[in-house]
Amino acid sequence: MINGVINVYKEKGYTSHDVVAKLRGILRQKKIGHTGTLDPEAEGVLPVCLGKATKLCELLTDKTKTYEAVLRLGIVTDTQDMTGKVLEEHPVSVTDEEVERTILSFLGDQEQIPPMYSALKVNGRKLYELAREGKEVERKPRKVTLYEIKILEMNLPLVRFSVTCSKGTYIRTLCHDIGAKLGCGGCMESLLRTQVERFMLKDSMKLSAIEAAVKAGTFDTHLVTIEEMFSHYEEVVVPKEMDKLLHNGNKVPAITHQNLPDKTRVRMYDSNRHFIGIYEYQKRRECFGVHTIFFTPQDF
Repeated sequence: MINGVINVYKEKGYTSHDVVAKLRGILRQKKIGHTGTLDPEAEGVLPVCLGKATKLCELLTDKTKTYEAVLRLGIVTDTQDMTGKVLEEHPVSVTDEEVERTILSFLGDQEQIPPMYSALKVNGRKLYELAREGKEVERKPRKVTLYEIKILEMNLPLVRFSVTCSKGTYIRTLCHDIGAKLGCGGCMESLLRTQVERFMLKDSMKLSAIEAAVKAGTFDTHLVTIEEMFSHYEEVVVPKEMDKLLHNGNKVPAITHQNLPDKTRVRMYDSNRHFIGIYEYQKRRECFGVHTIFFTPQDF
């Protein structure tokens, strides 16, 4: 079984689930999960977790992401992007300066109302299913944070900009809200995700390239191992007499790391330097407790 994370370039027309399904065929492996949905018409970085790395899916979903979007002013649609039904059209008489000032006013903490055409569930049903039935339900605003916004190109009614944001941010909704604040309406023309955590657009691979790498036997060189995902954590190697504790999933005494701040997470290795998982320092007990175990002795 392949264990690790592969940086996939999701192309237009594919859902995130399509990517997973195709990778299962290419890699001949069932245990695969993606790290956050991209709309079918969006493209760009989609980290995909393989094997034991599927435990990382939630961790990566929570990470800050960067997008490059094109906003089209003057049009309002039911999906908040150009794939939807046009609800309103307005002349665009605002200036470049007004547009830039308005876009930058969204920096920081914001409250967004999720769009009806989204995968969020209300009473067990996905919002987009209800939307397709012509139903609209009340959605509670959600707190999101926009850490950075850069205007890349302005040729009204089109504006290309990049945004770095927290999890749960809908760029479609941001475009809609910018248009509403300007008084002329707006929607998203296109979306490219350029970064998720350490995964950059320049390193992402299309499915065809991944398939070619598998056939050439070079796929492993593109894989980020589970261990690498936690390279920023300090490593702890236990002495041989503690191997049994570690292998049985128990906490282990912190005999060499007693000055760490409480709840510090570390990469834990047995005496043979086999990576076991992530442990958390418990200062009161002077031990390392289990956070996430990725490997067992049977894996080595």
